[in-house]
Amino acid sequence: MKVIIRRPRREVQMPGSRRVRDLLQELQINPETVLVVRGEDLLTPDEVVKDEETVEVVPAISGGSTDEV
Repeated sequence: MKVIIRRPRREVQMPGSRRVRDLLQELQINPETVLVVRGEDLLTPDEVVKDEETVEVVPAISGGSTDEV
């Protein structure tokens, strides 16, 4: 599978299929800090990524409006 990591920008080829949680563990990425996306689909930790697929690992960004109500 092809894994595109957004920060820092790099691409990694990983042979075989594996669950998202195992993929992140192998890449030593904390799963609480990122989202894993296949196409336009957000993947859960239990979903399997197949060998021929491409996924993106993007940083999870949180925040809110500073406008007062």
